[in-house]
Amino acid sequence: MLRLIYTNLHSKGFHLKLYRYHNRKFTSSEHPSKIGALNHVAVAVNNLQKAADYYREALGATVSEPQKLPDHGVTVVFVRLGNTNIELLEPLGNSSPISKFLENNKSGGLHHICLEVENIHSAMQRAKNCGIRCLTEEPRIGAHGKPVVFLHPKDCNGVLTELEQK
Repeated sequence: MLRLIYTNLHSKGFHLKLYRYHNRKFTSSEHPSKIGALNHVAVAVNNLQKAADYYREALGATVSEPQKLPDHGVTVVFVRLGNTNIELLEPLGNSSPISKFLENNKSGGLHHICLEVENIHSAMQRAKNCGIRCLTEEPRIGAHGKPVVFLHPKDCNGVLTELEQK
């Protein structure tokens, strides 16, 4: 079956590459900078209440109460899923980075992903060693009360990436 798919894709100008990954398991002590689970996907919205109602009413999700984070310039709500969360972001004032995002994306949309790490400082150093820019020199406290840092999207395949210490 895989050969047939490859042949069909190849004949249409697509190239399929298969990669084999080693199944070795690492402990966090071996790699303290290694990423862990997806913590959340963040979505910028123009109207936090309307967006929260959509997830709560139309989809039956559990939604947290709004939380203002003045240091980050946002008000957030978390939509609880079985294995992760969706973070809804509304600008807290005109100087919020989310305001600028919404100017360019009128309907809102995917803003960033958040990945868990065992040790935020080790993860930052690993990123820097790979030429990935951190948007702040030191971690800041995020919505979960834990240290976070954002990595520059131009260094992360166009995706703003937040690292959060477990």
